[in-house]
Amino acid sequence: MKDIKKYFEKAITSQASDLHLVGGEKPFLRIKGELQEIEDTSLNPKELETAIFSLLDTQKKNKFSEDYELDFGYEYEGTRFRINLHRQEGKIGLAARLIPSKVPSPEELRFEPILLDFTNLLNGLVLVVGPTGHGKSTTLASMVEEINKNRKAHIITIEDPIEFIFEDKQSLVEQREVGTDTKSFAKALKHVLRQDPNVILVGEMRDPETISTVLTAAETGHLVFSTLHTATAAEAIERIVDVFDGSKQKQVLIQLASVLRGVVAQQLVPAKDGSLVAAREILVNTPAISNLIRENSIAQIVSTIQTGSKDGMITMENSLEKLVKEKLIDEETAAKRTGRQKKI
Repeated sequence: MKDIKKYFEKAITSQASDLHLVGGEKPFLRIKGELQEIEDTSLNPKELETAIFSLLDTQKKNKFSEDYELDFGYEYEGTRFRINLHRQEGKIGLAARLIPSKVPSPEELRFEPILLDFTNLLNGLVLVVGPTGHGKSTTLASMVEEINKNRKAHIITIEDPIEFIFEDKQSLVEQREVGTDTKSFAKALKHVLRQDPNVILVGEMRDPETISTVLTAAETGHLVFSTLHTATAAEAIERIVDVFDGSKQKQVLIQLASVLRGVVAQQLVPAKDGSLVAAREILVNTPAISNLIRENSIAQIVSTIQTGSKDGMITMENSLEKLVKEKLIDEETAAKRTGRQKKI
């Protein structure tokens, strides 16, 4: 096979979002949401493994050999990649996500006004949720960069791996990588409150210990941003609660009702010009929403979002309808995303 770095170069020049190299398979790029073969020949598994291992230091090689899974950051010619290594059918596989060198602005990401309001908060929890690969990290990075540009704050990020690189502007930004600077999200969070932060970004809330510490951080006067892999705002709340045993769920509901400030459920949809555009369901924790969370009436949250436009809330269906009216996406795309048979 050719030099593995040539595949990273091809991903950059093709403006791809992802690169896929899997032993025994042809190499692929994802360009504008579509997978495309970039060679006719399948990759030799042993040669691919040797090439990938040339990118790793001894610590990462040992971790992958032990766990068969590895996430890490890699930079080629000034472009950063978030890489996942794994095995399938005994062969190595690499999935690399390209990270833009510049944090996109709220204007470029078409932020709704309420998203900018979230960056002005001094405490509480803001979640950005959605499927893998739908721009959660990019949206969060843009929000954090707004704080960096406009406030004198101490921002600490805990990521696995570090994606966007922030340069200090008005704020002091520290970025900690799981596996390099800390053992885990939970361990980093245990000590972060002693580091005098104003804003904390937690790359992902993966386990009860991390979620519990995030809620405590938000309770004690810090602004916390994080992500979950759920499709809707209501599902995000359910996921947080369901992680805990029954006896603890009531306490978590009370905490969430108090500290949650908003949930942004995001998906990227194909635009008419071949690019991708974000559709967003937005929940704002009004007194009505807070009461529903406290009483564990999660099923009623959807109807409250539908009637909460004056507070900045929007349903996914209305977000898609707005994109259709703005002629950014077609009606068929919107209909598919809402699960409806007929067009909007």
